Amino acid sequence: MSEPRPARSRRRPVKTTGTLPPEGSRAALGSGHALPVRQWPITLVLSVVGAGLAVTWFADFKDGFRYGLLILGCGVLLGAVLRLVLPEVGMLAVRSRFTDVIVMGFLGASIVLLTLVAQPNPWLEMPWLDNVGQLIGRPKH
Repeated sequence: MSEPRPARSRRRPVKTTGTLPPEGSRAALGSGHALPVRQWPITLVLSVVGAGLAVTWFADFKDGFRYGLLILGCGVLLGAVLRLVLPEVGMLAVRSRFTDVIVMGFLGASIVLLTLVAQPNPWLEMPWLDNVGQLIGRPKH
């Protein structure tokens, strides 16, 4: 009769080898500060984005949604700037610095641009958008 095999442990290893920690794994400040203070970059960005969403949701005045979306887009652009400038940003870092800055910059700029050209009565006139509209079948006003 053969010997029974020992049961394999399902516990995680104490030390992981062969991998590098993510770039934003360290907090933005030292461990002597409270967690929200150490993570001030993402807290600031989420606060600005939350304020933009609140203005968009609760705005009762004409063009209120535009102000809220501009605040939201600027919050995302703020995240891109913080990621570009600061050496440690804590949980604001998701991928490499290059990827984070490009993605947040593109999304923030897109939100701001789309807000500025939103109908009716756009704040930024782009005549070539009427031509694109005609190409997809929208009648010219």
